[in-house]
Order: sequence, then C-alpha cells, then structure tokens
Amino acid sequence: MIKLFNFIKTKWIVITISTFTAITVLSFWPLEKLPLVPGSDKTHHIIAYAILMFPAALNKAKNWKLISLFFIAYSGVIELLQPYVNRHGEWSDMAANTTGIICGLLLAEIVIYFFPDNFKRSR
Repeated sequence: MIKLFNFIKTKWIVITISTFTAITVLSFWPLEKLPLVPGSDKTHHIIAYAILMFPAALNKAKNWKLISLFFIAYSGVIELLQPYVNRHGEWSDMAANTTGIICGLLLAEIVIYFFPDNFKRSR
C-alpha cells in the first residue's frame, strides 16, 4: 500500500491531469441517457472528484487550497456548459463534486496521519 501512495505522491501531476481530462471528456460527452452502472449519479460525482483531489492533497502540494478552489469552480463551469452538449447541468452535481473534493482532502489527511514519515510538504 505504501508503494501505491509513494507512486501517487511522485506522479501526482500526471495523475491529476489525466483524471481532470477524463472528467472533462466524460462530462461533455453527449448522452441520450445516463449509462446503467451501479450507484447513483451523485455517488459517481463524489468518487470522481475525490480521485481528482487526492493526489494533490496527498503530495501536500504548495497551492493545494487554490487547486481545490479551481476544481470547485471548474465543476461549476462544467454544469453551466453541459446543456450545450445535450447534457443536463445540475447544481446538485456541483455540490456532489465539492463533497468529493473534501473527501479527497480528508482521505489524504488520513493516509498522511497513519504514514507521517512518508509525506512531507512539497516545494
């Protein structure tokens, strides 16, 4: 497990950009109806944005607060633009996204708490 966390810590920028890109593409992909997958739509939003925030928070990125605010604002922009690509923008999705970002931050803090020697603030 420590190897996984160390991998995430060292490759956090690549992981974050990849996750950000995946969220953007999936958010703007035109759909006639939501795919049938387990869990609710809001649960998927929470998980996606927790995964998005976790690497930066785990790495203790210098500007993690600005990063998290950017992700929240970006999720709002997505909700505003989705109606233009045959999707439905919902403010409750933005609330779920924000919840996911908070969960990603909290999960990283839990990992750092239990493995403090492996994590130091990034410069």
